[in-house]
Amino acid sequence: MASIAGIVFNLEGPRALSDFREERLLRALEKVNSAVEAVSSRFIHFVHAEKELDAASVDRLQALLNYGPTPSKVLENTFDVLVVPRLGTISPWASKATDIVGNCGVAGVLRVERGTLFSVQMKAGTVLSEDEKRALAALLHDRMTESAVPPDFPVQNLFVDLQGRPMETVPLLAQGRKALEEANADMGLALSDDEIAYLADAFEKLQRDPTDVELMMFAQANSEHCRHKIFNAEWTIDGEKKAETLFGMIRATHKAAPQFTITAYADNAAIFEGRDVERLYPRPSDADPFGSTFEMKTERTHTVFKVETHNHPTAISPFPGASTGSGGEIRDEGATGRGARPKAGLTGFTTSALRLSEAPHKWEDDSDCSAGVENAQPYGAPGRIATPLSIMTEGPLGGAAFNNEFGRPNLLGYFRTFEANVGGVRYGYHKPIMLAGGIGNIRDDQTKKLTPPAGSLLIVLGGPGMRIGLGGGAASSMNTGANSEALDFDSVQRGNPEMERRAQEVIDRCWSMGEANPILAIHDVGAGGLSNAMPELADLSGKGAQFDLSKVPVEETGMSPLEIWCNESQERYVIALDPAGLDKFDAFCRRERCPYAVIGHITEKSDLKVERPGEDDAVNMPMEVLLGKAPRMHRNVKHEDKVLTAFAEEGIELEAAAYDVMRHPTVGSKSFLITIGDRSVGGLTARDQMVGPWQVPVADCAVTTLGFTTQRGEAMAVGERTPLAVINSAAASRMAIGEAVTNIAAADIKLARVKLSANWMAACGAPGEDARLFDAVKAASEFCIGLGISIPVGKDSLSMRTSWTDAGEKKTVTSPVSLIVSAAAPGANAMLTLTPEIKKTPVLEDSMLVLVDLGLGKNRMGGSILAQTTQRFGDTAPDCEDPTLLGRFVTSLRKLELSGCVMSYHDRADGGLFAAAAEMQFASRIGIRLTLDSLLEAHGATVLNTLFNEELGALIQVPSDRVKEVVAEMRAAGLADCCHFVGEFIKSDALEVCANGETLAVFPREKLQSAWSEASHLIARGRDNPACADEEFEGISAERATNLIAKTTFNVDEDIAAPFIASGVRPKIAILREEGVNSQNEMAAAFLRAGFEPWDVHMTDLLSGRLDLSGFKGLAACGGFSYGDVLGAGGGWAATILNNDRLSAMFRTFFERGDTFGLGVCNGCQMMSRLRSLIPGASHWPQFLRNRSEQFEARLISVEILESPSILFAGMAGSVMPIVNSHGEGRVEFLKPEDAVLSHAAARFVDGNGQPAVYYPQNPNGSEGGLTAFTTDDGRFTIMMPHPERSHRAVQLSWHPAQWSEASGWMRMFRNARQWVG
Repeated sequence: MASIAGIVFNLEGPRALSDFREERLLRALEKVNSAVEAVSSRFIHFVHAEKELDAASVDRLQALLNYGPTPSKVLENTFDVLVVPRLGTISPWASKATDIVGNCGVAGVLRVERGTLFSVQMKAGTVLSEDEKRALAALLHDRMTESAVPPDFPVQNLFVDLQGRPMETVPLLAQGRKALEEANADMGLALSDDEIAYLADAFEKLQRDPTDVELMMFAQANSEHCRHKIFNAEWTIDGEKKAETLFGMIRATHKAAPQFTITAYADNAAIFEGRDVERLYPRPSDADPFGSTFEMKTERTHTVFKVETHNHPTAISPFPGASTGSGGEIRDEGATGRGARPKAGLTGFTTSALRLSEAPHKWEDDSDCSAGVENAQPYGAPGRIATPLSIMTEGPLGGAAFNNEFGRPNLLGYFRTFEANVGGVRYGYHKPIMLAGGIGNIRDDQTKKLTPPAGSLLIVLGGPGMRIGLGGGAASSMNTGANSEALDFDSVQRGNPEMERRAQEVIDRCWSMGEANPILAIHDVGAGGLSNAMPELADLSGKGAQFDLSKVPVEETGMSPLEIWCNESQERYVIALDPAGLDKFDAFCRRERCPYAVIGHITEKSDLKVERPGEDDAVNMPMEVLLGKAPRMHRNVKHEDKVLTAFAEEGIELEAAAYDVMRHPTVGSKSFLITIGDRSVGGLTARDQMVGPWQVPVADCAVTTLGFTTQRGEAMAVGERTPLAVINSAAASRMAIGEAVTNIAAADIKLARVKLSANWMAACGAPGEDARLFDAVKAASEFCIGLGISIPVGKDSLSMRTSWTDAGEKKTVTSPVSLIVSAAAPGANAMLTLTPEIKKTPVLEDSMLVLVDLGLGKNRMGGSILAQTTQRFGDTAPDCEDPTLLGRFVTSLRKLELSGCVMSYHDRADGGLFAAAAEMQFASRIGIRLTLDSLLEAHGATVLNTLFNEELGALIQVPSDRVKEVVAEMRAAGLADCCHFVGEFIKSDALEVCANGETLAVFPREKLQSAWSEASHLIARGRDNPACADEEFEGISAERATNLIAKTTFNVDEDIAAPFIASGVRPKIAILREEGVNSQNEMAAAFLRAGFEPWDVHMTDLLSGRLDLSGFKGLAACGGFSYGDVLGAGGGWAATILNNDRLSAMFRTFFERGDTFGLGVCNGCQMMSRLRSLIPGASHWPQFLRNRSEQFEARLISVEILESPSILFAGMAGSVMPIVNSHGEGRVEFLKPEDAVLSHAAARFVDGNGQPAVYYPQNPNGSEGGLTAFTTDDGRFTIMMPHPERSHRAVQLSWHPAQWSEASGWMRMFRNARQWVG
């Protein structure tokens, strides 16, 4: 029986959707039912309390839940729908909101949940049928994460305590193997016949029936997803037995080139060698239990590298699927060794054709690209998976949101669409690829997990268990469409990045202790939940483990043993802890407000036992049965002949072909994917995707620094050429590796130190695809060995096929064998990274463009973007048969760059030479004339195949007076035949194509860049505020000054703090953070550099009385997502101060002291603006609301310092400088009209003319007059939305004046503070 304790009541909330979102929803509803006239929305809060709250508590609760404008529309004749979290689940919003309510002193509230009430106005007299109601309701909610219910729904049902479901046993002993086969189908276990036989034998020997928990645990631990059975299988191909396994061929690369790799194939991530470097973080010790101050120390630091995929969950529900894909990979990095710190991420997507309704393209139909048979209809897709457009609308938002809130910059990625009918076989990505990867840093003394002895405590750290992702590992091992819809619901994930941030803070405190780290070993909780993670941890001990299920934290009632042990709730880690360190660990967790529980211990006996007091054991089996060798798979497969036709040029017109190639989403701008993601958090970013003063997303690689005082760091790049596998999977592998290498070559790296992650996708079981996979892996292995580099990490997902029935016809879409290669390497000097931005010279003739054609004039067109857009797929793919050629090129390129012979660089990939040249022009707005004469001398060369072939290669800008040196180096490296002088620079803003003295075509930059930006613009327009998307698109025009500018009224290199630093006195500054804040390290770095002693101050330190603000001269409130920004940005953080009398008095006293100063940045700015009643001279400060675009905006923006009393901006007025901007809620709104005049504005966004920015994105949030910083009457306290702490070094900015070498202009702010303190 379900029951509920306590009471439930409703509190109305603010409007849910803005005007443009309601308008967009209205258009969609009208398409479903023409009688719809209007729609309105508002949030409704459901409060579950222990008992009736007193009036003061209700008032406080109402104030907390008032975080936006109330609805103004009055509708009649409405059809009302209440949308709530999917029944039986708890939303992440509820978890965070409930925390805030508790921390604000409202006692007795058990949970606050939120729903949305939609009112749809119908034409008078309209009577809706049940089917019509369902059709409308379908557009008002996401069926995977929400439920649509009537407005009179008994909301107490959201909070009912469900009775626990009993554990079940499978009657194996009575019914034999048949019982296991039925359980396999009913539970979606994806067990093979061999595994069923293995289990039947094991439990018959144990003489008992298996429980459902044991079966699910075995299925997860032994799923293809977790065990990589195909990669470890034996192979027979075309009747020939192969000596190698797929995994064996990957391992061969490490065996051939083990140098510089510390960990390969043995942990959650690979580790490669780093360097001794100064690192800044708090260092706990016995004398200083939490590590009060940020300390800078030199230590050997290595790099953690991991890349995952999260394809199935993203196909089912794109936002949470991509979100938890990124979150899971972040946990892999953090759980490497005995704990590491995630640092920078990458995200990638491959989908089928987008089919944008505003931009239909011929190449997206079902015409046969090989046989040439026309079919104007699309092939179709099953209704139960998300469309490519919804995946690319919601998926990137999910990935970005997790990275943003956790506090990891996303610096790299790719996006490809591919769907084609090739000889009657439909290739595509109905099951998408969602790639999530990144790098982190790990101390040299933390790289190896220790063996936990018997008695070691087994701990779960992080969020509670919920009914989430049950069977996700097994489900991911199935082809999309193969399992039942109910099980697909079970595969839906739920992300809570702010909880993961808290857990990471605990892990950081632990590894910061070095040898005294209480963590012996750590794993993330992913596929299979605790049932997979805990046995892996126990297996490290070589012993057994015992667990008490009643100790596992859960947030939903009535969970069965199977649900508790096997659910895949995110944001959890499992830890083997030294019992002597439990008190220390507990203190760290309490300080960070991060839940944990001791749920078991290591036992001498090598059995795995999971029990709940008073019940039969859920699990009681030998470890060797669970993790022992199940039967090895044998793949007996053969190649399938393909009927392919050669690429034919007849009838292709150059100009039309060029615009189509540039419009293809694979080639086109990825801006819509990039600007939604924070690329600066952590302060260690040195090169992101955006290039040049116009911030065009064309960078070849990402670069980070190892610390705040060094230019040394790491580089990352991606390469993938998956459509080529339709023709030649081995060539596709070589080209993917080649592209990753030519991309990472833009950074200051050595090829021998490059490490690769190989992520393999294939439709195993489809005709010929297994054999193609084998060919692809073999080619990758041999190519890497030839290059002298290794693949120490990777992942496989081998169920890339979607099958369904359409009007009685069975349909299938198969993904080609897909290798996504990610490359990472140490970088010697981040400032030496090459970009595609053509450097301006005094005279245009002072430099020229050289094409290095590693395809040696073969110009193979098969599978190219031009082949796709013209639907002439081709039969010969580009390839790189000689890895040493590529290796010599990389070595020569780095030599030439170090000697000053290379000014800019761009690899040739999708779209060929034409796209590479166009992107270089977009980044610099310098006209290019391409002359093809030298290229046309090759056998079979044509204008089209020289411009659009996608062989490996690169365009480099070289100084005209250094050409001889370039030629000499290339000749010495045996590359002379690859080099062609193809480009000169011209005054007109255009790309010209010439051959044999004739101009073949002229492409005006504005028109070409508009085509290239088409898909990005349309997706942003359909996702965000369309007016903002249109303004950004219009900014492509030369008429609008959208470029960054810089001018300073002071000497950037002058260190006015130097005399004070020399005195040895370092004033204390509180680097203040709340749960969810993630920018404390870069804030501490800037103030440390300016001569302060930065202290790590968590709000719990002040709440508990451990610390007081009285000992501090300065306070810096940092950026991030306090409480996940659920009650308005900074609202929960401010409320915990304002609703606590002691804290309120402490802050007021600090602000009123005449010798103190403060800075609030981003989330800290939003929080401090709400403390205006406590801060003298701040009464006219505005509030900061959702950006006009209604999107998170990560941009490099020009900001002008205004005349104001601010002590931080002393002597800086009139300066304009580029600064990092990363926020979702920064739009200034004054509480009273007169505040606009009476407040002290201190900075504003400006355009390329230095005028107040009016248009988006130069004004990224829509603030009137571009205002973005404010100060008090006496200037002691300043708040600002952009991030000076992430912009205080020149290397942190993706564009800056050439003369800035180490400090940027923003460093002056922090030095001003030190001078003011004296």
